[in-house]
Amino acid sequence: MRSVFIMSAILAGGMAVSPAIAQEWTPSEPVTIVVPWGAGGSTDSVTRVVAEILSEAIGQTFVVVNQPGASGSVGTRSVWEAPHDGMMFAAGAAADLGAYPVMDMLDVSIADWRLYLHVANPSLVSVPADSPYQTFGELLQALQTTDVAITASSAGLTSAGAISLDAIDAVAGINYQQITYEGGAPAVTSTVAGETQMTAQTAVEQVDMIRAGRLRPLAVVANTALELDGFGTVAPITDWLPDIAVAPNYFGLFLPADAPADVIATMDRVWAETIANSDVMRSYGAERAALFNPSSGEAAQAAAMPFLSINAWQQFDSGAGPNDPSDFGIPRPE
Repeated sequence: MRSVFIMSAILAGGMAVSPAIAQEWTPSEPVTIVVPWGAGGSTDSVTRVVAEILSEAIGQTFVVVNQPGASGSVGTRSVWEAPHDGMMFAAGAAADLGAYPVMDMLDVSIADWRLYLHVANPSLVSVPADSPYQTFGELLQALQTTDVAITASSAGLTSAGAISLDAIDAVAGINYQQITYEGGAPAVTSTVAGETQMTAQTAVEQVDMIRAGRLRPLAVVANTALELDGFGTVAPITDWLPDIAVAPNYFGLFLPADAPADVIATMDRVWAETIANSDVMRSYGAERAALFNPSSGEAAQAAAMPFLSINAWQQFDSGAGPNDPSDFGIPRPE
């Protein structure tokens, strides 16, 4: 059972490289990357790292702009409605991007975007350090038996936290009240402060608070354990819920697929040669409990689809998404 309150405001991949390019893309002015969430969350933090690498590789500044609202669809829409000239990218989770048409938030299929994926971010079910729940089993029992809904923070209805909560509900029938925020950072902060009783946002958004002893991770929403530097091992949620739907949650940059050919060719080359071999990105993944597994083009579409399928069909089956995912080429999860 779920009620929603709106507050303010893991492996597939590979690298598809375009054919030899006739002309290199050399933007004459700064390129904008729109992060459709608030500052400090999983999308914002990794995008700022990527922007610096792209600025050096392409020889022009990539500027990150935060534009939150409506589960990330406001900022993403602004990119789609801008000229498709390569001067504006969207950032975020591919599972959000592909679910927007299902949710009636943006009538654009994921196939209409060129994807540049970099990391997959697992979600963690965590509680405040002073919570009475010591294990996920104890929390799960409370969620299944309580008469008063347990409050759970998320970054919006299609965010990693919301998808994970829906997945748990689908197999376990839990009683929770989802409190949404305009980004993963404020969602996690609300749980740290005791404003909400749990969160299921991404590990990258929680890791600092876990290492500081202010959050207690109870399970990683995956079928394998997560080794978290500075903490230890976080057990997989499948230890308790073996039938739960899990898949890698890939993040990246998104460009309208009809952008100029020289923009796409240059980005494909930089993604294959620079991003894929970046020690900075590899270190980011290791430090932030993220899987560094870059891909672009068709390989990225394939990598993104399993988690997108979980998200889109959860939204549709629950009634939150009015449009059939199959109309947008999204198969039901196997």
